[in-house]
Amino acid sequence: MRLTLSCACPPYDRVQALIAGEVAPEGIDLHFLRLSVEEIFWRQARHAEFDVSECSLSTYTMLRSRGDERFVAIPVFTSRFFRHSCIFINTRKGIRTPEDIRGRVVGLPEYQMTAPVWQRGIFQEEYGVHPREVQWRNGGEETPGRIEKVPLRLPPEIRLEPIPQDKTLSRMLESGEIDALFTAREPSCFRQGSPHVARLFPDYREVEERYFRKTGIFPIMHTVVIKKEVYKRDPWVAMNLFKAFCEAKDAAVRRYSEMATLQVTLPWLVSEVERTKEVMGADWWPYGIAANRKTLETFLRYHHEQGLSERPVRLDELFAPETMDEQFKV
Repeated sequence: MRLTLSCACPPYDRVQALIAGEVAPEGIDLHFLRLSVEEIFWRQARHAEFDVSECSLSTYTMLRSRGDERFVAIPVFTSRFFRHSCIFINTRKGIRTPEDIRGRVVGLPEYQMTAPVWQRGIFQEEYGVHPREVQWRNGGEETPGRIEKVPLRLPPEIRLEPIPQDKTLSRMLESGEIDALFTAREPSCFRQGSPHVARLFPDYREVEERYFRKTGIFPIMHTVVIKKEVYKRDPWVAMNLFKAFCEAKDAAVRRYSEMATLQVTLPWLVSEVERTKEVMGADWWPYGIAANRKTLETFLRYHHEQGLSERPVRLDELFAPETMDEQFKV
């Protein structure tokens, strides 16, 4: 008998083969719910509504550090992003370099979001700016009233205050009420061409490539989790899902090199693939533990140093043990 499992995940190219049924996990029928990540994360963290879902790596790590074992992850990383491009500044505040962030008022949608965890860690490690040297303000980027999906218990040295309930980070950045914004989405004030808002790193592609060449890290944002009750009842679902997600991602990547017909509406797609391979290698978006160990361990260190993990968390606490053993051959 096949299992039917709900799976909440946006329709990324790397899961399209699963959504379309071109790839199917052995013994499992996936019922996809194509929701936004914000809705998925809130509903899963608060109410555990889905059998399988995409999940913020930070939220999941935070929950596990507190003894919340409702979920178990598989090393599928549906969202990755170099976040240098997602740091925005008010151009009237004299911010020219990363070091100029020290002592400033910086907004972020949620302090525990994975993107700001990476941004704060990179600023501390690469530019010497510690999170305690910044005045943080959290709240909705475009809609007032956003709150942390998991209550925070931060060290006293971290200065974090919510913005007023009737304000948004985007408008506060443009008006100068905050000096900068660490985020995962470009704010509407920037998108609409405000002369008072700019990227801190206008040459972000070059900065991010240098960062990767130096560290070998392609930051992981999200993973995939399974409800613990599903996994305990049928432990084989973890490896079967892992294999299927890998196959779906590989199918998407193969299509990018097809020259007869372009698979994506970009005229120089093939050139972009070739450039990416030159910088990052043939498997530039790896799944699994072995290829991502340094990235994951760096994230876990940042997470604990920033006071989000209440204790150091190990990789073997996060992922189903079957999926950490990559010695089997297909």
